[in-house]
Amino acid sequence: MPLETPSRIVAELADRGYNVEREAVTLIANTSDPAATLEVVVENAPDETLRITVDHVRSVTPSDPSVSTRTIPDQSGESEPRSPVETKGSDQESEPESNLESDPESELVDTPEEESVIGNTPDRDTAPSRDHDQKRDHDRGHDHDRDSDHDRTERTNSAERAIEIANDMTGRSTGTGEYADFVRTFRDRYERLSTLLGGRVNHRPASAIADMQGGSDAAMIGLVNDVRSTKSGHWLVELEDTTGTFPALIMKDKGIADFVDEILLDECLAIEGTLADDAGILFADSIHFPDVPRTFQPSFADRHVQAALISDIHVGSQEFMREAWQSFSGWLHTAEAESIEYLLIAGDMVEGVGVYPDQDDELDIVDIYEQYEQFSEHLKEVPDDLEIVMIPGNHDAVRLAEPQPAFDEELREIMSAHDSRIVSNPAAVSVENVSVLMYHGVSLDEVIAELPAEKASYDEPHRAMYHLLKKRHVAPQFGGHTRVAPEKRDHLVIENVPEVFHTGHVHKLGWGKYHNVLAVNSGCWQAQTDFQRSVNIDPDAGFAPILDLDTLDMTVRKFS
Repeated sequence: MPLETPSRIVAELADRGYNVEREAVTLIANTSDPAATLEVVVENAPDETLRITVDHVRSVTPSDPSVSTRTIPDQSGESEPRSPVETKGSDQESEPESNLESDPESELVDTPEEESVIGNTPDRDTAPSRDHDQKRDHDRGHDHDRDSDHDRTERTNSAERAIEIANDMTGRSTGTGEYADFVRTFRDRYERLSTLLGGRVNHRPASAIADMQGGSDAAMIGLVNDVRSTKSGHWLVELEDTTGTFPALIMKDKGIADFVDEILLDECLAIEGTLADDAGILFADSIHFPDVPRTFQPSFADRHVQAALISDIHVGSQEFMREAWQSFSGWLHTAEAESIEYLLIAGDMVEGVGVYPDQDDELDIVDIYEQYEQFSEHLKEVPDDLEIVMIPGNHDAVRLAEPQPAFDEELREIMSAHDSRIVSNPAAVSVENVSVLMYHGVSLDEVIAELPAEKASYDEPHRAMYHLLKKRHVAPQFGGHTRVAPEKRDHLVIENVPEVFHTGHVHKLGWGKYHNVLAVNSGCWQAQTDFQRSVNIDPDAGFAPILDLDTLDMTVRKFS
């Protein structure tokens, strides 16, 4: 097989058990006979070598005049990416398209916020406008052209790289499954989310409201215990706090009635209103979700650096898209991708075993450990200097209940090729001052099933993500599609607002900005399976969202 493209060089070396530096791939591809050069490099590599470096290539090609660091075209034949089209917010509501009718190979997103005014919330003033060009000039500071392999090595080894994990609960699980454990989990949820709401309303506990006089103004913060409609078409919402429960009536002719269909059981919210004459019920005037403040201003990296956001690779499936993956990993070795220093993988590395009925009929690899071994081989194809963070998903060999601890030591050892950061699901990952909330996304099924189609759908998964940000919890409803493990601390609360919210699971590509938070669902690397066809899932496969950490702009590249 000819080795004229970086992806084929990378794949050939990975098949032989080697990882490889990006510049080494460039040097091999630029020789007069890449296949012969690769053979010589491998033959002359020391026995203990696991990574092919620039020095290995140069040691066997000192006199080849074609060895250089010229730019290698990407897999489409273009030596440079097409100029992206920038989408700006305007007075007219406009959301980024995610139906993939237009070519998504290179699109830049700077989306308007999703509007949702609920009651009179003090922190809901419009966020200050930002001059995009001034911000870009300030954050980038100067031209980051790279003129040599030495510059590249100096950059990737610099102390500027920084990753911090804020909430890895691996090895810290305390739940035994007893009733008291669930009580602690929901008490922690209430206490932390009620703190976010406490500054917006003059609230009182349920027991105190029950003792107030009829006609008094009152407000309560609680977890939603029940939501039901009355015979007259109004809505009765029962809130519960640590002192008891109290009902609130939302009249159908009130503007806030439009938001009742967004309320999920077990989420935390505040309701303000007036007590009935007999003080037995609260007539609601406003609803407050914990929400992301409209005044939220994100942080940025101090230099131009990028991260690739992917998920749902599903190695082991007959429908795993090996060629698309090789195109992606090969492109990462080109000069066009030299600013990509981070790879964030949001779960489902492998297809797993026994995840859905008759899955065995759709497996290419039936042994779970062999699936992870093959995934590790594919991971060797990406540049060895990438910093990789990965979390598990519902197809991975970890517990299904969330939060999910990271992989055990045996699986970590199998996937040790890149010394990846393997953490729990969800994970708050700080990448050079940019907080990325990584969550696989099982609860998106719940949100999409419970909310009206115009507010949440599989075709626009980022809109379902907006509701998780609004509720400040990645899995607010208990007892449905999403399994929740009881812990002393509710690790699923979104206590700190992230700059980026990255999910997968639903195999659909979608992105947009909600109150200045970029929400991205990154699609998958698995073509449609028979099971997906039976449940009407048409996946968006072979896409890689590329995030500029210095501006929070995003491009999406297609490799299938």
